[in-house]
Amino acid sequence: MTVPDPSTPTGAARVLRSTAAVRSRARQLLARARAGASEHFVVHDAALVGAARTVAALTRERYPDGRIPYHSRWRHFEAGGVDRRAMLDHALGAVTAAERARAQIDLVLVSVLLDAGAGADWSYLETASGQRFARSEGLGVASFHAFMQGLFSSDSKQPFRVDAAGLRAVTAGRLAQAFQVGPANPLVGLDGRAALLRRLGEVLGTQPAVFGPQGRPGGLFDALTAQGGGAVAAHDILVLLLGALSGIWPAQNTIAGEPLGDCWRHPAVAGEGPTAGWMPFHKLSQWLTYSLLEPFEWGGLRVTGLDALTGLPEYRNGGLLIDAGVLEPLPAGWATHPWQAGDAFIVEWRALTVALLDELAPLVRAELGLSEQVMPLACVLEGGTWAAGRVLAQRLRGGLPPLNIVSDGTVF
Repeated sequence: MTVPDPSTPTGAARVLRSTAAVRSRARQLLARARAGASEHFVVHDAALVGAARTVAALTRERYPDGRIPYHSRWRHFEAGGVDRRAMLDHALGAVTAAERARAQIDLVLVSVLLDAGAGADWSYLETASGQRFARSEGLGVASFHAFMQGLFSSDSKQPFRVDAAGLRAVTAGRLAQAFQVGPANPLVGLDGRAALLRRLGEVLGTQPAVFGPQGRPGGLFDALTAQGGGAVAAHDILVLLLGALSGIWPAQNTIAGEPLGDCWRHPAVAGEGPTAGWMPFHKLSQWLTYSLLEPFEWGGLRVTGLDALTGLPEYRNGGLLIDAGVLEPLPAGWATHPWQAGDAFIVEWRALTVALLDELAPLVRAELGLSEQVMPLACVLEGGTWAAGRVLAQRLRGGLPPLNIVSDGTVF
């Protein structure tokens, strides 16, 4: 395997598109904060044990049989006790396992990209079940039904798919209609979400070797199974996503014109060459990778190396660490200040979240008496840290995150 040269723009981008870089740089900032050198956070290590107990107790409550699934978009497709995967299977009919996996991947990719924070005032009423869903579950259910209605397909005779032409035709108005958005039901970052899907359509259409002649996300299944062997590494899924989809992300984060995606400046991050000062996260891409594990497995493949992926640096996991007292924010007015994704305070918060989730995971497993093999990080998150962050937020602030983050629908 060729080692990327971080002194070149292309090599630097490849370095920053790895979870090894995410972890090593997150640990840099954690060590710095523990040394008292951070102007943004104090780390209270003694509180980690209490946070682990909170997570373990909630995991037992949610999964009393100890069978904890992956943290995945598929959990949101199960909201309200409705088996929407079965609904999709029924709609697809008698197709091959590979074609079923392609449809599942199509669905998951657009749904995850639509999964940035919805805001506190939006919800979705599912007509068939009569249930109303908000936040991530609402976005999951709404995107599922938009997919089933053919919103992302250019062929009305093949509605249960996503293709480049269909995505290029997505407008904020069409998305608003599908997601029941209106003056009384506003969705944060609607325009940004629609623009992201259109950029996705452009990118898919220019890579037929990966996404096929129609530019279908489901082409990932074929691209990653072409080598045979019956297995695929989780990190290989992520690396392909980061490379193939690099053009969809906001263009402000680049090295010599090479888009970096969810990768942000922080003055204290050390690195070689042009990578110095950059802190990568790739949160949505990793969330997508977690959500693709099951379609690959259902398609007959064994997915290996799950813990090569990192914890997800978003406001539920990061909020857990603040609300459980592990992280103490220092800036005056930190709770009410309108923070941007690129602010050093937010970049550091996310980095500390990644590093501390790696330390929290073994403590949670110890509380539950489970091994890393039985409870990989993907299950710790689901059990888990994300749910505990939501519970504490509900208890303390009616569900709002501890920080006021201005979102365009592409990061948070």
